[in-house]
Amino acid sequence: MINRSDLVPLNYYKKEPFYGSYQGMRYRVTKSEDILLATVWPEPYNYDSTPDEKKHSAEFEFTQEGVIQAYQWLDEQYEIGEYKRPTF
Repeated sequence: MINRSDLVPLNYYKKEPFYGSYQGMRYRVTKSEDILLATVWPEPYNYDSTPDEKKHSAEFEFTQEGVIQAYQWLDEQYEIGEYKRPTF
């Protein structure tokens, strides 16, 4: 589960994209124009090496509430199961 404690301050997104991963799912949160753009893709590759058709994105308001909604969306994407590592 991606938690609120995994977030960086809102001002961070003004300067740099934030990258992370969680149990087989990689993600990026960045500011684009006046929005916050969250993107997920499967491991093992980085953002630039992953084909666009394997990436899923959603837009949120560039506010603290938008950051919270973005991380809730990231958690939902993980729960859908598309990115989960197989258990043996």
